[in-house]
Amino acid sequence: MHSPIKKLVIVGGGTSGWMAAAMLSRLLGKQLQITLVESDEIGTVGVGEASIPPLQLFNNVLGIAEDEFLKATQGTFKLGIEFEHWGQTGDAYMHAFGHIGKDLGFTPFHQYWLSQGNAQPRDFWQYSLNYLAAKHNKFQRLDSIEGTGLAGLTHAYHFDAGLYAAYLRKYSEKQGVKRIEGKLVTTQLAEHSGNIASVTLASGQIISGDLFIDCSGFRALLIEQALETGYEDWRHWLPCDTALATPSEAVHPIPPYTKSIAHEAGWQWRIPLQHRTGNGLVYCSRFLSDEAATELLLSKLDGKPLAEPKKISFITGRRRLQWHKNCVALGLASGFLEPLESTSLHLVQSGIMRLLKLFPTAEFNQANIDEYNRQSRAEFEQVRDFIILHYRLNRHEASPFWQHCQTMDIPETLQHRIDLFRASGIVFRHQDELFSEAAWVQVMLGQGISPEQHHPLTDTITKQQLTQYCADLRHIYGSTANRLQRHEDYLAQHCQAPHV
Repeated sequence: MHSPIKKLVIVGGGTSGWMAAAMLSRLLGKQLQITLVESDEIGTVGVGEASIPPLQLFNNVLGIAEDEFLKATQGTFKLGIEFEHWGQTGDAYMHAFGHIGKDLGFTPFHQYWLSQGNAQPRDFWQYSLNYLAAKHNKFQRLDSIEGTGLAGLTHAYHFDAGLYAAYLRKYSEKQGVKRIEGKLVTTQLAEHSGNIASVTLASGQIISGDLFIDCSGFRALLIEQALETGYEDWRHWLPCDTALATPSEAVHPIPPYTKSIAHEAGWQWRIPLQHRTGNGLVYCSRFLSDEAATELLLSKLDGKPLAEPKKISFITGRRRLQWHKNCVALGLASGFLEPLESTSLHLVQSGIMRLLKLFPTAEFNQANIDEYNRQSRAEFEQVRDFIILHYRLNRHEASPFWQHCQTMDIPETLQHRIDLFRASGIVFRHQDELFSEAAWVQVMLGQGISPEQHHPLTDTITKQQLTQYCADLRHIYGSTANRLQRHEDYLAQHCQAPHV
């Protein structure tokens, strides 16, 4: 006879904690008593303001309408991420969401594009509706291009993470989640099992539970300080260890894409919201001082700063066990990968959904725990490799930091992908991998890899047929992009946020 989990305790709020509370109360609220403990005295990192498309599914499961979400979070639409100066100074390319071109049979479109021989890398994005719309500040919901069989726009969001957490808190409390204000001071472990039995707050209140979720940020109060699971340090592959974040005045028109701009020892993000722009500089403290980084960031804002830059120190890597005993770590407590590809909230989302699929009984079957950790490790490592790819493929000659990234050892899994694409333009991905084939192709082409050959299957059509096929696609995508609404007009019509 198995005993059900009855009492779930989430330690830490912020976006991670309230995402977990919202989804678990939505799907298991009738079976669980959910308590979330957080302290107003402890701030959250809260700089993650960009997402990737799967967040749509998360909000849909919660029953949150897209327009309502954007109004509540000062949100805008996101069609991709533009990378400036990542290959070498003056370069720019985009990781645009969605499809690029249209595959023919079993052969990906980019192989046909490569077979033309004289194609320039920047021309590849003329076959991306997302790219064309983004660069012309256009957006509207479009599932497909009528009469063509071609996919429409694929979008994600920019939004204020603090406002999202506040929205999910109200949502969760309506679902019955109990919030307790307080600072955790000690954790009590069960004598025989070593599981967490309870936590004690500074007020003296003791909160017991069957299952605990650690959303306490970098401090990792449960998964590390209490259970000592250990941490894999990945700074030898991802050497940046510091970020500065500051908001600035909103810009107009509001672009529907994120910018990532490479600098001398790291990179800058620029995330447009309705009421402001989110900015930050991620850098390696071995190559750039905090003072120089602050001066650099403030000099590169495209609007007046609204606050002093906030410093965040971090160690890239992951918790060795993201589920141990009766504790699951989410968000910064589970690990940290810099926000270059806006994956932070997605890793929270996938961790929550993985927990739901493997949700335990009070006996905590070790097979479930092992499978959760196996999947989490694989996901973190796949995202890690994709982020390292951007650093590895830089071609900067004058910067010691970027030269270090060119020559550092990289994981064998990533080296294999680079070698395969350089030789034949082929990308193989795992079945459940986050990043699409189009994403890998865009970064490799955008940062200068020219495959030595194209796939022989592309020779099954004539050069004339291929030329006409590409011309037709360019015309369809270009004319469709021209007909789209201005991003700012679409926001005003459908999801205008309150003035701040």
